Amino acid sequence: MKPDEVYRIAIGQLNPTVGDIEGNCKKILEYANMARSLDVDIVIFPELGVTGCPPGGLALRPRFIEDNMKTLNLLSRDIPDIVTVVGYLDRHKGSIYSAASVIYSGEIKGICRNKFLPIRYPWLTKKGCIESKEDNHVFYYNGMYFSLQVLDDIWQDYTLSEALTPYRPGLMIYMCSSPYYMEKAKKREETIARLSREKGVYSACVNLVGGQDGFVFDGGSFFTDKEGSVLCHAMSFKEDLLVVDIPKEDLSCEGAKELHGEVINIAGHVERQNRLNLLQIERPCISDPIEEVYKALLLGLSDYVSKNGFEKAVLGISGGIDSALVAAIAVDCLGRDNVTGIFMPSLYTSEESRRDAYELAENLRINMLEVAIEDIYRSYLNTLRPFFKGLNEDITEENIQARIRGNILMALSNKFRWLVLTTGNKSEMSVGYATLYGDMAGGFAVIKDVPKTLVYRLCEYRNSLGAVIPENILKKEPTAELRANQKDTDTLPPYERLDEILRCYIEADMALDEMVSQGMEKEEVERVIRMVRTSEYKRRQSPQGIKVTPKALGLDFDIPVTNKYKG
Repeated sequence: MKPDEVYRIAIGQLNPTVGDIEGNCKKILEYANMARSLDVDIVIFPELGVTGCPPGGLALRPRFIEDNMKTLNLLSRDIPDIVTVVGYLDRHKGSIYSAASVIYSGEIKGICRNKFLPIRYPWLTKKGCIESKEDNHVFYYNGMYFSLQVLDDIWQDYTLSEALTPYRPGLMIYMCSSPYYMEKAKKREETIARLSREKGVYSACVNLVGGQDGFVFDGGSFFTDKEGSVLCHAMSFKEDLLVVDIPKEDLSCEGAKELHGEVINIAGHVERQNRLNLLQIERPCISDPIEEVYKALLLGLSDYVSKNGFEKAVLGISGGIDSALVAAIAVDCLGRDNVTGIFMPSLYTSEESRRDAYELAENLRINMLEVAIEDIYRSYLNTLRPFFKGLNEDITEENIQARIRGNILMALSNKFRWLVLTTGNKSEMSVGYATLYGDMAGGFAVIKDVPKTLVYRLCEYRNSLGAVIPENILKKEPTAELRANQKDTDTLPPYERLDEILRCYIEADMALDEMVSQGMEKEEVERVIRMVRTSEYKRRQSPQGIKVTPKALGLDFDIPVTNKYKG
């Protein structure tokens, strides 16, 4: 097809930083200029590209809203001769909205505000953020109509369908900030493809990319045609400029003259002379869900470290599988010179664990420090002996060891400004199989939302790229080594059963009787639910971690600490 017979549309898939309004706008301008150099007609940026996402309580600070609107207005003057759609926070009639501005020729031509409340971000449910029912504009540009939807996510199917009913635009643009979880990209694509097919329109689904605290936005923006077939994808977990040529005859407003509602004319008629022939670069899709999760963890940690001004990380390496996975992720993110492992043996640490820990460090080529805790532990016991007289040893003595290790890691963090990475997984955090102020102490919980059974699969995936995690770590039975001959199964069901109970209870919201009806043992389920309930106070005090499942602890799932409900 000849270059003058197409509309050229681009998606600027960016990784903004929350609160870096000027830096985010500078990046938007850079990508808009890049798109203009490719002779693009329209370039679209993600929801909340100006402010970063989610802005949390900043959205309720008047000065923050003013600064983002002021900077947007300044940006609009610098945008080149190209239609540019930018997401930001708007204040309108006393309320705050996630909005999109359509900018052309140095001015804002129109604004589309989000129609429904996002459900994922608590900051939008607070006072001052309400439902908008007033605008869903259609825009006219150079012989074509397009319409916008600004969403936190793309699951309100009826909302998306209704948005197209009074109009028949040739192109529907969905601007979203859709946080990642395992295999969600596939569902997002299926939803938009179905809507395109049902309404007979081309679609552009524009998603953020990047890590923000516990959220990861996976990007993966894409275009579909009128039959719902995906034309092309942007890269996953990376910034990208995705450009597609769509035949003018497919987007032309001929035959769609009768439009209802407000239509905003951006520009009368624009001729693009000598349009460049565009070579579309193939972006490989990630088909393996385990690879997808691993890359989400890499991006989540990398952005948390860089956006918060850290350079180096430290973690306790025990010789177990959880610390092995976190160490591998840290090295892949930050480089081996920026990761330090700390081996802290006690009188219960086995020679096997020592051997595995040092083999891991050697494979990863990281610096390993050894800080023995036995003398410190005995000092604690001697100090407490008068108060513990006549009492048997129990979990108290186990937790003292974990808290000594936590103190050592935090001391090194303070002294050298290393970020402490905790190594607890979702299975342990869910049931409280962790020590408050001990192995839960740290700055960022990399695998907090990764069930134990998924930990093993991620380790196997990482070893497929180059074996770094010792085979013995993958095979041996998990143990905390806080008492003699201790095994995790002394306290917990086998992880295969535990993870399935937790999936049903936390992610599927199933009640006890429903799980029992599926063949689960009633007493075991009751015990696990009780552990989840009574451990909420611990989870409230734990570091945030990276969301990779549909319901992450703290982000999507929490329960009252004071709570008598047992269902």
